[in-house]
Amino acid sequence: MGIYHRPSKLKDALAVMAAVDARPIAGCTDVFAAIEAQELPGEVLDITGLKELKGITETKDFWRIGAATSWREIRCFEFPPAFEMLRQAASEIGSVQIQNTGTIGGNICNASPAADGIPPLLALDAIVELRSQQGIREVALADFVTGARCIARQKGELVSAIVIPKGSATGRSCFVKLGARKHLVISISMVAVRLDIENSIILSSAIAIGACGPVAKRAWDLEDTLNGKAIDAAHNLVARSHFDSLLSPISDIRGSADYRAVTVDELVRRSIKLLAGLAD
Repeated sequence: MGIYHRPSKLKDALAVMAAVDARPIAGCTDVFAAIEAQELPGEVLDITGLKELKGITETKDFWRIGAATSWREIRCFEFPPAFEMLRQAASEIGSVQIQNTGTIGGNICNASPAADGIPPLLALDAIVELRSQQGIREVALADFVTGARCIARQKGELVSAIVIPKGSATGRSCFVKLGARKHLVISISMVAVRLDIENSIILSSAIAIGACGPVAKRAWDLEDTLNGKAIDAAHNLVARSHFDSLLSPISDIRGSADYRAVTVDELVRRSIKLLAGLAD
């Protein structure tokens, strides 16, 4: 039997993290499946009582989403169009019950290769905010998730928020997920696409690919190809070669490695056509 902590103040939670090697928990939608046991071992830190880690706020420089904010809150929040891909991903994460309890911080810290929340956040240039008794540290999400189930959280740190720079919250976006069925499914592949368009020209683009390797990745080469191009023909510029160096898919019960690789360029084309208003 582990030792259970449920502080009501962030400072008390950080004191626990500094004193013992505690496992932070919130929605617990993945943790029991990960440990394959009926009891959580060791010290457990329940962060659901910490108001400082909840909610969505906006400043002149950034958007801040508390780590303990649920996917339901994200799905229902009135974000600007650039966040639509994140809201769409939130609506496809598990069941309604999972969305009510699962948190954005948990999705990131679980670091599943098929985590639906990570590609949209990558396409928003998300920054992970970590707190400890030593202060605040910020790490780009692309550097925070280092591998399958691996993150760059240091001893004594607690993920406190996800920060989106205002400069990356521009344009409009969409999230497209391929699975064996519409709901309650782990992705075969998925893409998040954000395009900033003016006078039918793509001023900037952000494209992230998930479920096709140990970590989700940005398609930087494709973004460079699309920037400055006309939106109406942009989907025709997507080629398999843009993704060859990014993808290292596995074969499993959901799909073969070859199939996963084949689907990515088509999902990106569909996303660009959706944002261009050219969807069939």
